[in-house]
Formats: sequence, C-alpha cells, structure tokens
Amino acid sequence: MKRTRLGLFGLLVVALLSVAVEPVAAQSINERMITNLNQSLLYVAIPITVLVEAILIYTVVKYRNNDDPQPTRENRRLEITWTITTAIILLFVGLASFVVLANPYISLVPDAAPGSQSQPQAQQQVGADVLMNQSGATAPLEENAVEVEAIAYQWGWTFHYPEADINSSGVLAVPNGTDVYIHTTSTDVIHAIHVPELGLKQDAIPGQYNTIKTKATEPGTYQLYCAEYCGSGHSGMLANMTVMPEGEYQAWLDEQTSSGGNASAGGNASADGNTSSNTSAIGAVSAKPA
Repeated sequence: MKRTRLGLFGLLVVALLSVAVEPVAAQSINERMITNLNQSLLYVAIPITVLVEAILIYTVVKYRNNDDPQPTRENRRLEITWTITTAIILLFVGLASFVVLANPYISLVPDAAPGSQSQPQAQQQVGADVLMNQSGATAPLEENAVEVEAIAYQWGWTFHYPEADINSSGVLAVPNGTDVYIHTTSTDVIHAIHVPELGLKQDAIPGQYNTIKTKATEPGTYQLYCAEYCGSGHSGMLANMTVMPEGEYQAWLDEQTSSGGNASAGGNASADGNTSSNTSAIGAVSAKPA
C-alpha cells in the first residue's frame, strides 16, 4: 500500500510540474525551437529526478534504524539495465540537442569551403568612419530575406538597412513572417545583441560579423539590449526590436527614406545619462557570396 501511494504521489508531482512548465506561444521560430528543446529535456529530467529522490527517501526511511549495515550484493542484471537506460537517455538528449543546435535559426555558421552546400560566406564593407572590409557575415539563400547590419558602440546601436540605405538608432524594425539576417559587429569593444522574447543572442565583435537568422511569428515590440558588459553605460544600451506586418514594414522603410535615411526612436542612453542618436554615415552593406 505504501509503495502504491508513493508511486501515485510521484505521478502527481510529475503531472503538476508538467503543467507548471507549459510554455506560452513563441514569438519567433528561434524561441519556439529553444523552448521545445527545453521542454522535451525537462519531461525526461523530471521523472528521473522524482524516481531518484523517491528511492533515496525510501532507503533512508527504511534503514534509518539499521545498526548493522551489510555491503550490497553484485547484481549484474541491474547494472546492465541502468547502464543501457542511461545510454538511451543520453542518446535522446544528444540527438534532440543536435537537431536544434545544428539548425540555421540557432547556429548559423558560415562555411567558405570549396563546394560547400552550407550557407555561403559573405563579404561586407562599411564606411571608413566605422569599419573596413569585414568578413564573417552569412549571406541569405532566400530571395525575399531581409538583411540588417547591427552596429554596436559605447553605448548604443545603429541598425543599417543596406537595400534601403537607411540607418536607425533606436528601433530594429523587421517584417513579420519573413527570414531576417542580422549581421552584428562592433566599433570598439565586445558587445552582445540580445532579444530574450525572440530567442536571439549573438556577440558583436570588432573587426568581424556574426550573423543571426530569425523569423518572427508575432507582431509586437520587444526589448533589445546589450548582454555583454561593455563599460559604465552598459545598462543604458537599449533599443526596441519591432516586428511589423509586411505592409507596415514597407511603409516604415519609405518613411525613413523620405526623411533622409536616418531614424531615431528616443535615442540611446549614453554613459552620462543623456540620450543621443547616432547619425554616422554608414555606407551600403551588401552581403554577397565571396
């Protein structure tokens, strides 16, 4: 009877935890893949945790008054069973993680090897006042993909749209339901672009580009900030990533073009607490296969 109650209690705990960790709808493909992986691994980890703790508690309670403990006997069948079980669990964890981590939306790694079938290497050039002749970006394979260059500096952001030749210092606007390639870099120290609600994070390193591939699935405004400590103004290095329907996005591009190619949404906080918008002249950034 006690074992039955213990088993039912364990199942109840697993059920409650499963309900408690049920994720909300993801706002991007990146976030959905990461959340699904974490949930799958959690569903494996919870029963194992409950089982181990149940055995531990049972053993402690049953043998708490044992003044003459005896060494455990060798049980080859039991050892083979838990070895095979552990191998199966690790194989599941490894394969599930590999499928997600190898996806271009999670790990977009350029490969310039001759004859490579992966994403082609891209060369990008920016104005002489920012950076010169950088490589490391990954050019999109999709014809309708949107490319944005995200340039970090102490302590703010400049988002350059090569096709429209416009800059934005406070808003990273992207169309909903479209593949977006964000080429990140820095003009001074190492920064990191991070949009938690969309599952996006990538280092911005001086002298090279790192590319994020994403596709937003829910229009809205999401907080973007620097996730790498970069000096006294680090906490104020904020911006918004705004996901718009395709029509609104095109209208936004047209509006920025007609206003002279520079947009600012409140600017970025500087080290002394003031706000300033970046209007540095940034040349066209065209990601083309090398």
